[in-house]
Amino acid sequence: MHISRTDLNLFVVFEAIFTQGGVTRAAEMLNLSQPTISHALGRLRERIGDPLFVRRGQRLVPTAQAQAMIGPVRQALRLFEHTLAELDGFDPATAEMQFALGMRSLLEDSYFLPLAVLMSRSAPRASVASTPFDRRRMETALASGELNAVIDIFLPLSDEVRREHLPAASPSVVVARRGHPQIDGDIDIGRYLAADHVVVTSRGQGLGPEDLALSREGQARRVQARCQQISSAMRLVGASNMLLTMSETLARRANLLFDHQLLPTPFPAPVVDIYLYWHANTEADPANVWFRDMIRATVSETAPPVVADPG
Repeated sequence: MHISRTDLNLFVVFEAIFTQGGVTRAAEMLNLSQPTISHALGRLRERIGDPLFVRRGQRLVPTAQAQAMIGPVRQALRLFEHTLAELDGFDPATAEMQFALGMRSLLEDSYFLPLAVLMSRSAPRASVASTPFDRRRMETALASGELNAVIDIFLPLSDEVRREHLPAASPSVVVARRGHPQIDGDIDIGRYLAADHVVVTSRGQGLGPEDLALSREGQARRVQARCQQISSAMRLVGASNMLLTMSETLARRANLLFDHQLLPTPFPAPVVDIYLYWHANTEADPANVWFRDMIRATVSETAPPVVADPG
């Protein structure tokens, strides 16, 4: 297969279908018609000699050949984008790019909303997606361009992945609804342990950092509910007598919609540090540099809050 006889736009379509899981969404993503996308996929299937995607329900699922192709294709497309950006210069006001930020779901409420709003003002023709990711594949996803950046806790990764500590860490606080029958303006360890608790986590079971800290003191709390979104936990606090323990920075942002009590923890709760990650091959990429600056501005504790209707 010689590159001179291959339309490289077919690989743009291939990546869009792989990312979006279907022709319709890929067409919307690329601002093309569905027949155009289907025709391009047909041409690439013929050129590669593989169906590339097979239908399962409402989604197109990649074949083994497509899975093997996606990493190198993404790396090549990112290299083209980087080369063109250096030639043309990156102008947020006119850039038509898609950015993918790897992020745990519990950080969305506090950090993704202001990032999306800030980017919509600075780069109205660009888009950003909060993307779940597998930590075991994080370096590969960053290297291939599947992810442009990641926000997460400290992770042991190779030197090819750059990291920067973000000013998002803060002491923990206890969140309780106003009018709580046992808690009004302060809390001690006895009332804390007597209450039921909700935790925000992506895991279905296991201890959180607060539980580990309590266990070192020979104490334990009762976790009655586990959820994946801070907003869900904040609503549950407002509808019950459960308590939520979390970072003060995250709590203050989330509490703009609720007006709960935020109280110092009655035990030495741990501080969880947050890091920004990107790959070495995008270190000097103008678009990625700009995207990282947008994330830093959003995560900064001095960033203006964005208040939205909680629905």
